[in-house]
Amino acid sequence: MQPFESQLKLAIEPVRNTLLAHTVYSQIQDLQGLQRFSETHVFAVWDFMSLLKSLQIGLTSVTLPWVPVGNADTRYLINEIVLGEESDVDEAGNRISHFELYLKAMQQMGASTTVIETIIAQINAGTKVQDAIEGAQLPKQVKDFLQFTFDISFNAPLHVKAAVFTFGREDLIPSMFMKILDKIYADAPDKVSIFKYYIERHIEVDGDHHSHLALDMVNRLCGSDASKWEEATAASVKALALRIGLWDAIFEK
Repeated sequence: MQPFESQLKLAIEPVRNTLLAHTVYSQIQDLQGLQRFSETHVFAVWDFMSLLKSLQIGLTSVTLPWVPVGNADTRYLINEIVLGEESDVDEAGNRISHFELYLKAMQQMGASTTVIETIIAQINAGTKVQDAIEGAQLPKQVKDFLQFTFDISFNAPLHVKAAVFTFGREDLIPSMFMKILDKIYADAPDKVSIFKYYIERHIEVDGDHHSHLALDMVNRLCGSDASKWEEATAASVKALALRIGLWDAIFEK
């Protein structure tokens, strides 16, 4: 492991451990709790795609005429992750994005998708994403989380985007959550089967392979530049802290 990478991981460890130990997980004990969880967590599934696509725009060629851009290994990483996130398969083998799969899971379990679908409809009608978020019926912690993601996606340098993607947007799913989900599924399989599939599929697709490639991307983009690593570290810590705020909002809900 590179010294700079080790220092970054050491810096984010306290906030990461706080996130893993958050009390929100212990509060999700039944279908209703899972519904409330998903109604807020869906925003982290949605905005993740914009962060990912911003990396695709910056690290691959998405304009005409095509010319080779950057490092081929990094291009492969981003394109592979986009492929998996934007056009995976649902439980029946049909092509679907992970976000759309999550909405489908919410609909099956009876969770409300009104707020997220309203925001998307407003964006499709021409509203700026920041304005749509500010006008939504959402807790401040959720708005802060989303505004940070889109600020990074639109404005941050590539090494910061890559760090937030790699370290600040980990889908931290502790074993406790999986045990709770198994219990809820046992009680109501016809309501939770798609959500369980989504979680299992997400773990499978975003496993160690992508983690190693993402680490390599950050190391390539930051190199031996100490200032870049400092910026990457600060952004990663903030991203994880805002995820704690998101979990706080779910806990309060």
